Amino acid sequence: MITLTENAVAAVKAALSRADEPAEGFRIKVEAGGCAGLKYLMGLESVSREGDAIMETDGVKVFVDANSQPHLAGTTVDFVTDLESSGFVFDNPNARGKCACGKSFG
Repeated sequence: MITLTENAVAAVKAALSRADEPAEGFRIKVEAGGCAGLKYLMGLESVSREGDAIMETDGVKVFVDANSQPHLAGTTVDFVTDLESSGFVFDNPNARGKCACGKSFG
């Protein structure tokens, strides 16, 4: 369902190692909002919830709730660092359009 690049795996592992509370992986969720209609939410996660799809890449677990799964099918998540900023970037084949900041899509 979701593919993590090597850079994304490294970024998540670094976040997990610095977390105040133990976490098993991270959650990606899609909610209404943002300038394009839908937005991505991410955060560290300790346990799966009912209906979650769980994917694992190189020891990093990704939890996706049932409502978000259709919006994220086939998505590749990367972590990019450049001169202006750094952060997670989503290559989502389900997005018909996205905002300039890349944090929301339609």
